Amino acid sequence: MLSGAARRAGCLSRPADEELAARTLQRAWWSHIDRRLFRLLTHAIRAAEHCITYEIMRRVSPLEAELIKDPSMQCKVRFRFAGHEFPPFIVFKIFHHTGGQGSKYISGKRTISPASEAAVDACKLMGHRKYYDQMIWDELQYQNHKIIDEIDVATVKDYMQYISNLDETPAYFGGRDNCWRKLSLENFPRTMIMYDIMDYAQSGTLSNPLKEKLTFLLLRPQNEELRHDQLMTVSRVRSPTPCPPTATSSSRSYQPSSLPRPSVRRSRQARQKVAKMKRVHALEKEREEQKLDVTNRSHLTEHQETMIAPIEDLEDHSVFSDEEWEHEAAKLYAWSQALSLEDIGESLRTPNF
Repeated sequence: MLSGAARRAGCLSRPADEELAARTLQRAWWSHIDRRLFRLLTHAIRAAEHCITYEIMRRVSPLEAELIKDPSMQCKVRFRFAGHEFPPFIVFKIFHHTGGQGSKYISGKRTISPASEAAVDACKLMGHRKYYDQMIWDELQYQNHKIIDEIDVATVKDYMQYISNLDETPAYFGGRDNCWRKLSLENFPRTMIMYDIMDYAQSGTLSNPLKEKLTFLLLRPQNEELRHDQLMTVSRVRSPTPCPPTATSSSRSYQPSSLPRPSVRRSRQARQKVAKMKRVHALEKEREEQKLDVTNRSHLTEHQETMIAPIEDLEDHSVFSDEEWEHEAAKLYAWSQALSLEDIGESLRTPNF
């Protein structure tokens, strides 16, 4: 038989044990979720480096994308994870393979020596303020990194540090300005599973296409063929599947509606109001057309009357009898018989004004 103190100690220890067990289960569950997310991010970064590098670079920087596409440049884009918290974000950097020959960067910082006329001319062109800013920046870099120039390099480790500092230094301070750059969600194509993976890493919500492919993507690749299939699944462009409107409308029509639907009443009232306005507008338009027809007809009749009156006057004045017409024709014939060829030629040569 347990004493009362032992029973009380057991009762007190049960909530503590339950809380400890709940925390253990919670840590195990979150660990499982993090491992699953990290595996999906691994697929995404591999697909970005091996399958759709040009598509991502075209969204980030079109000019650099064309540079990478040029086979003579021999450029390679590397992707990796970065960040101090989980989930990490993806960064990229462009590397140029020279085949052991090296590359020459033109920089005024290395070309112009301090004690030279070129430095004096540069100070005059830049102005004292910018020149002093350049000197202060160089001094701050030396205090932070200690290796900022070729003369500071003594070992292979110093050389690697010097190259890294040179890549991270901006171009206007004599560097290459080729540092690791962060990728955002907008830089990934929306029509790929990769976009759903990055969205899941930021929002924690699984999309329907990702749910369908989740089991296949979480498999451990036993061979290269399975690994290749997973990469192709992540980088494959999916075709949009529009929802059929008939199924939606039929399902909505058969749903029982116990609550009032004010939106339907408003739409019916709006349709009646629009129909009434159309009828009023049509009636006003018909009235305006009738008025125009009346005015046009009145103007036309007035114009016809004004044109008919002088024509009738001309007809009245131009009425001759048959005897007068014969007399005029005889006069014209007699006059034409009196003409000669010379008179006809002179009349043709003389211009009529």
